Amino acid sequence: MRAGVLSKDEVIEFLNENFINTWVPNCELGRIQSLREPIAKRREREGKSFDTSHPLAQAIIRGWKTGSKKGSPVDCLVMSSAFELMGRQMVNDLEKDSKRRELREHAYYLAFLQEALEGKQPGLGNLILTSENSSQSVLDAFRTPTCGRHDYTIAMIDATAFENGGTLTIDIEVGRGNSDGTFILVNGDTELPTTEGIPQEDLLGWVWSESGETGQITHRFDRGQFFKLGAIGHSNEGEASVNAFVAQISVGPADS
Repeated sequence: MRAGVLSKDEVIEFLNENFINTWVPNCELGRIQSLREPIAKRREREGKSFDTSHPLAQAIIRGWKTGSKKGSPVDCLVMSSAFELMGRQMVNDLEKDSKRRELREHAYYLAFLQEALEGKQPGLGNLILTSENSSQSVLDAFRTPTCGRHDYTIAMIDATAFENGGTLTIDIEVGRGNSDGTFILVNGDTELPTTEGIPQEDLLGWVWSESGETGQITHRFDRGQFFKLGAIGHSNEGEASVNAFVAQISVGPADS
């Protein structure tokens, strides 16, 4: 990025006027599994440590798990002064995203930064729903819990374009693998616990779907917002298992 959009004067000026800018190598936070052991040995040898509990480090780690789960060597994360995520742009998607909006890369990157400052949370939703494109599908897989930890597969749903609200409908079809699935819907900023159940007051909707079966979640909302769909597997066989699912996600009128 330094030789691309970050070399443009107008981008540099906008960043310096509106942001505190820093670089944090993902490998230092343990994102690259193959480098964890060599880095740990280097720190031990040099007598240095890296505090991954720092709010900045924790915000970066949350950024990895938010929005698209595709890999990218560099993430541009926009955060508030309270370390809340405001936007995410993956360098691998920069060219594709700019072409989709018919902008040059530096102009698209500027638009991304401006939208983050305006609270539009660009890049934090896997599925962006609008009145022109009100239905999308996601194909993914869920896993049964391992070592007592709930490992949710998460899809972020961006319905901020529906300023006056609507009805969110999620039609789910589960594959024919060995595990059933539980699907839950919560607000976009709700954290899904890894070791216990979800508080009832956080649930917007949920459905249990057995292997090879279908299910549906509906939720009426009165203003545009982000939602989070979590999926986790259940099996009686005692071994970890994986199953696929397809979710068709759409927004219709509130009175539908």
